[in-house]
Amino acid sequence: MKVFSAIAVQGVVEELVPAFERAHGCELDLTWATAPLLQKRLQAGEMADALILNRAVTDALLVSGGIVSGSDTVIASSATAIAVKAGAPKPDISTPEALKRSLLAARAISYTDPAAGGASGIHFAKLLERMGIAAEVNAKTMFPPPSGYSGTFLSTGEADLAVQQVPELLSVPGIEIVGTLPGDLHMVTTFVASIPADSTQPALAKAFIESLRTADARALFRAKGLEPG
Repeated sequence: MKVFSAIAVQGVVEELVPAFERAHGCELDLTWATAPLLQKRLQAGEMADALILNRAVTDALLVSGGIVSGSDTVIASSATAIAVKAGAPKPDISTPEALKRSLLAARAISYTDPAAGGASGIHFAKLLERMGIAAEVNAKTMFPPPSGYSGTFLSTGEADLAVQQVPELLSVPGIEIVGTLPGDLHMVTTFVASIPADSTQPALAKAFIESLRTADARALFRAKGLEPG
C-alpha cells in the first residue's frame, strides 16, 4: 500500500508501521515530503492509497474530489517553534518584540523555504514581513533541502536559530527547543489522514488510519511533540 505523508509525522508513523505490516500481512511504501509538494504530485497523476497531509491541503483535495468524502480524520497537530544548538544560550522569544530582537541579533537563521510549501516556512516568512525585518533576516537565512530539517544547520554550527514544527526539530539530535512562537505569532498545523478517491486498497487504508488513533499511537504522538487528534 502506497502512503503519501507530511514529514512532521514521520517519526511517529515509522515506528507504527512494522506492527501494522505484521498485523495485516502487507508492506507499506511511504513517501515523505511537504503537503503542498505531495499535492502537486497527486495533481500530476501519481497515485497513493492513503494520505497524511495538513488540513489546508486536505480540504483542497476534498473540494476537488480527490479524497473520499468523510474519510478525512484528524490524527495530530503541531506547533511551530524555535531551537538552538544544545548548550547554546537561549534567546528571549517570550514576546513578539523580544523575538524580533533575537532574530535581528542572530548570526544566521534556518527555516524551511516557503517555496517548498512547508506550513512553518510559509508562516514564518509572513511573520518576518509583518515584523518589518524580512530583508534583514532573509539576508542571513539558510534553507534546508525540500523535506529536510532546519535544525541540521544548528548541529553544524552554521546557524544560531532554527524554526520549524516541534516534531521536526525533535528529530535532529544535538539541539534544544527554546519555545513556540509567542503571542499572536503562534501557529498550530493540523494533520489529517484520508483515503484518495482512486485508492486501490481503501479497506486497508481505513485500517491504517485507525491504527494512527489507538492509545499507543496517541502516546507516541505526544512523545514526539505532537498533540493527538
